[in-house]
Amino acid sequence: MYEIRTVAPEQLDEHAASFVTLLQDAVDSGASVGFVPPLDDDAARRYWAGVRAAIGGGNRILLAAVEEGAVLGSVQLDLAAMPNAGHRAEVMKLMVHRAARRRGIGRALMRALEDAARRAGRRLIVLDTRPGDSAEQLYAALGYARGGVIPRYALSAAGTLDATVYMYRELDP
Repeated sequence: MYEIRTVAPEQLDEHAASFVTLLQDAVDSGASVGFVPPLDDDAARRYWAGVRAAIGGGNRILLAAVEEGAVLGSVQLDLAAMPNAGHRAEVMKLMVHRAARRRGIGRALMRALEDAARRAGRRLIVLDTRPGDSAEQLYAALGYARGGVIPRYALSAAGTLDATVYMYRELDP
């Protein structure tokens, strides 16, 4: 059985290979996570080095689903830093490895993320995803509402420009 953990910078280093594999799997499966395939090891490591710096800087929380030492999934919560934004945070890169999908990991990661947001004093969560993806269905099932759609927002793995949908959820204290 997996467990959801908050990942400290040094733990990210310990599991670097698993996080690289997770990101590459997400990109290879067509997930809209900011990259297009193929994603080489160096680019993936640079990405996670940036995440490590953000965690160390105190404005990012990384959660991971871990089972027997393997990272099955992860999600990030970016804490808005501007003075007028201390009440909100952004969901970033919810990913579950293809071999571990359909086990409730994405839902568990999002629930843990919402708990982390509450502990950080955040009451508004925002995110964006590709319309029609399974991720949008998950977010809607968790109570996230559509805020709007922007056409031709991001390059897809297929080489087309896909729309993005912005979603939000106000958390109860």
